[in-house]
Amino acid sequence: MIIYIFLLLIIILVGAPRVMMVHQAGKRIYTQENVPVTRAAIVFGAGLTSTGGPTTVLKDRVKTAVNLYQTGKVEKVLMSGDNRFINYNEPGAMKAYALELGMLEEDIILDYAGRRTYDTCYRAKEIFQLDEAILVTQQFHLSRALYTCNSLGLGSIGVSADLRYYRDESYWSIREIPASLIAFYQVHITKPEPVLGDQEPIFPLE
Repeated sequence: MIIYIFLLLIIILVGAPRVMMVHQAGKRIYTQENVPVTRAAIVFGAGLTSTGGPTTVLKDRVKTAVNLYQTGKVEKVLMSGDNRFINYNEPGAMKAYALELGMLEEDIILDYAGRRTYDTCYRAKEIFQLDEAILVTQQFHLSRALYTCNSLGLGSIGVSADLRYYRDESYWSIREIPASLIAFYQVHITKPEPVLGDQEPIFPLE
C-alpha cells in the first residue's frame, strides 16, 4: 500500500505543473481571427528535416505567424531557434520559408540562440526588449510556452499553429508532461541564464 501511495504522489508531482499550465493557458489562447492586435509574434523552433528545411510542425508555425502578419495582427515576427552547429540553422530555415510565403524581410527578426523554450522567452524579453507578444506554436506546446514567457515578465497570449494532424502528436503531448515539470523548475528554482549579448530592440525608442 505504501508503494502505491508513493507512486501516486510521484505521478501527481510530475503531472501537476502540466495540469496547472494547461488550465492557466486557457484564457490566453485565441484563434487567428480574434487574437488582439499585438506588435510582435514569436515563433518557436521545431526541428529541421535531413535536407535542412523546416519540419511540417515548424512550417505550420511559420505559416500561422505569416498569416497574422499579413492580416495586420502583428508588425514583426521574431523567429527563434537553434543554430549551434554549422549545418543546423532553424531561424534561417524559418526565414526562408516566411519569405516564400510573401513576408517582407525587414519584418523578420532572427534569434539564433533559442535553444529551448526558456531561452526563447528569456531572450525575447532581455535581448529583443519585448514587453508583450503573441506566441505561435502547436497546442501541445502552447501552454508551457505561455507559462514560461509570462513567468519571465513577457506578457504573452497565444495562437495555435495546429493546421493538420501530426504523426508524432501523441509523443509530443506525452513529452510535455516532464517538459512542463522542467520548465516550472527552471522558472522558479534554477533560473538558468541563456546565451546573452548586446540588446537588439525590435522596436527601438523613437
